Amino acid sequence: MGLQVTDMTVKPLLDRVLIKAEEAEETTKSGIVLAAKSQEKPQIARVVAVGPGGEVDGKEVKMYLKEGDRVISAKYTGTEVKIDGEEYTIVKQSDILAVVEG
Repeated sequence: MGLQVTDMTVKPLLDRVLIKAEEAEETTKSGIVLAAKSQEKPQIARVVAVGPGGEVDGKEVKMYLKEGDRVISAKYTGTEVKIDGEEYTIVKQSDILAVVEG
């Protein structure tokens, strides 16, 4: 489990999840093209790697997310990291608000 990037493998610890934001829409439904500055940080992301869970702050945490899940994360959360030119975010599983199906 983990993301293989050149010679690096990223494995989240405990209740952490590594996610990669999906690209923001560049046009509105009515066809208006948005400038990059006016686009909000995307909240829908793909789970790249999942920590093993375990005891966190004295409580047992079971991981229910899995690699490949499409999720909605809290807007201003996590730690952004750049790996081999790609941007990812490491968040706690509890910062994931929903799994997107379909």
